[in-house]
Amino acid sequence: MRLLNMLPFRMQLMLGKQLGNLLFRVAAARRHVAATNIKLCFPELSDDERATLLRKHFHSMGIMLFELGLSWWGRNQRLAALTEIEGLEHLEKAIAAGGGALLLGAHYTTLDISGHLLATQTDLTIRSMYRPHENPVIEYVMRRGRESYLDSLIPRDDIRGLIRSLRQNKVVWYAPDQHYEGKGSALVPFFGIPAATNTATSRIAKMGKTVVIPFSSVRKEDGSGYTLKLLPALDNFPTDDEVADATRIHHIFEAQIRHNAAQYFWVHKRFKRKRIGGEDPYKKPS
Repeated sequence: MRLLNMLPFRMQLMLGKQLGNLLFRVAAARRHVAATNIKLCFPELSDDERATLLRKHFHSMGIMLFELGLSWWGRNQRLAALTEIEGLEHLEKAIAAGGGALLLGAHYTTLDISGHLLATQTDLTIRSMYRPHENPVIEYVMRRGRESYLDSLIPRDDIRGLIRSLRQNKVVWYAPDQHYEGKGSALVPFFGIPAATNTATSRIAKMGKTVVIPFSSVRKEDGSGYTLKLLPALDNFPTDDEVADATRIHHIFEAQIRHNAAQYFWVHKRFKRKRIGGEDPYKKPS
């Protein structure tokens, strides 16, 4: 990966798409999950349109693997030419106010590279919540790579560390868009489908006395780089209704995803319902 990182950016994109074609063929289980998610979330699309979106998603997955090398070993000067940031003033305003900021993101295939770009192409000090990998070798490589551009990583169960960082006027990236059935979860519509969701965003914002700023990143279609988008801090947030707050967050994610659906992380089982009494939509017909 480090050697491939030396190739021209557009060549990496081209090779990433070819790798995505290979993944599409060999990763049958993940292909089934992604196809199921796309069918559930975009019922208005025709079969051919969903098939095209699925193929483009795997292109994006292949490119993502090349972007890991860029985010871990890419030179900041080289990446600066690929970076466009919109709405940075919203984050700077939050830091100037002294209350930190909860950077509300989702799991896009551009996750790692956008974190690198936001951290290195601005003067911001950014921390991130993350889930440690079960494989110690992969965990070492990923943690070392991410800590090369982030101020620190906060394990996802370290809520005290998260709150402490916000009260220290830090920016913390947080993504509550994946399946969650633990304490503090609720069924919240995601593309109109009930999804087990972590409602902790409201509590974190309240305990951290901080603002919540939506963040998304898009890989430009013309291959010229990336657009990072920061929206104004959410007004009237949090409220006393955590489910309503989570629903509002999902609506924000939906709007971002519809803008460039192929780059969302569709291979995650977002609508897994088996353990909470519903049917498993990912079960293949016998």
